[in-house]
Amino acid sequence: MSLNYKSYWRKSGLKGKWGNIFLERLSKHNPKNVLEIGVFCGVTARNICDFLYKKNNINFSYIGVDLFGSDKAQKKDEIEPTFLKNQKFSNLLKNIYYNYILKENLNSIESVKKLLKKYSQNIKLIAGDTNKVLKKIDLQKIDFVFLDGGHSYETVTNDLSILYASMKDQKKVILCDDYGKESHISEVEKAINDFTKKKNLKFNLIENRFVEIIT
Repeated sequence: MSLNYKSYWRKSGLKGKWGNIFLERLSKHNPKNVLEIGVFCGVTARNICDFLYKKNNINFSYIGVDLFGSDKAQKKDEIEPTFLKNQKFSNLLKNIYYNYILKENLNSIESVKKLLKKYSQNIKLIAGDTNKVLKKIDLQKIDFVFLDGGHSYETVTNDLSILYASMKDQKKVILCDDYGKESHISEVEKAINDFTKKKNLKFNLIENRFVEIIT
């Protein structure tokens, strides 16, 4: 199966080689039910759904959780990716298209739904802070998680705790971004180190960026 991460003319945190490396991890574990925490503009979501459809036809599910432009929880140590702070594009055509013609906020739930319209029967988008909403989601069928949401120590620890409680001893996958030096966030690294040590879990460092935890 050819793996080619597409940008769909939007902003993504997985630029260059990183999108294909992500898809390689997805291909290795071959899940049917994926949860993404931190949807941003929906590019990785669309690539996940494209992959799952090619592998499973309509027999897959995708859940995406994000603030989708709503107010962040009042955490001084929460970190927002720089590409979400504005919609300025180096590509003039993109800038005109999104900001002046469509007047569309790429991080809005409406915009992401539009991008994922082809898979509307297979997806569920949830707007909210994972510190509040993650524990309300049925995680039993989820077999692969891409964790790239709130980057504070407290949020990463909360997310890992809830995910692990539902996935423990089932050989499922939690792939975390922003651990290694290629996109390092110290709060993320500390939270993952402390959590895995507490639970006596091993993890794999992928390309000095991602951390892969097998539950």
